[in-house]
Amino acid sequence: MRAALDEARSALVTGDVPIGAVVLDPGGVVVARGRNVREAESDPTGHAEVVALRAAAAARGSWRLDGHTLVVTLEPCTMCAGAAVLSRVERVVLGAWDPKAGAVGSLWDVVRDRRLNHRPEVVAGVLAEECAALLEEFFAGHRRRG
Repeated sequence: MRAALDEARSALVTGDVPIGAVVLDPGGVVVARGRNVREAESDPTGHAEVVALRAAAAARGSWRLDGHTLVVTLEPCTMCAGAAVLSRVERVVLGAWDPKAGAVGSLWDVVRDRRLNHRPEVVAGVLAEECAALLEEFFAGHRRRG
């Protein structure tokens, strides 16, 4: 999660919401990193999880990320939760919960939907306070300016 937090902080440089993600191989080695790039790249799909999953698939040479772990600082949205399911990651580790748009247990629970053919394990609340504080500080700054 510390590596994902480093990625989240990097998003601040481009004015993106500070969310970071990493993908770990089955041995626990970071094989890909991602951060929000929606503002930087004018890409509505530029979420940290999607960026990291794409990089992991490219590094592996396959879209199937069996045995891999997606670590992300904020609970994934529906798009990102769906990407985690479709990439076949074994596990999703998240920091802070997202009660407004979360799809790993808060608002929806895409990753554990029994109708889908793959359901990754979920580990939640890892460094949750630190992950949430980074987002709260970012949005407080935007409220002061706007």
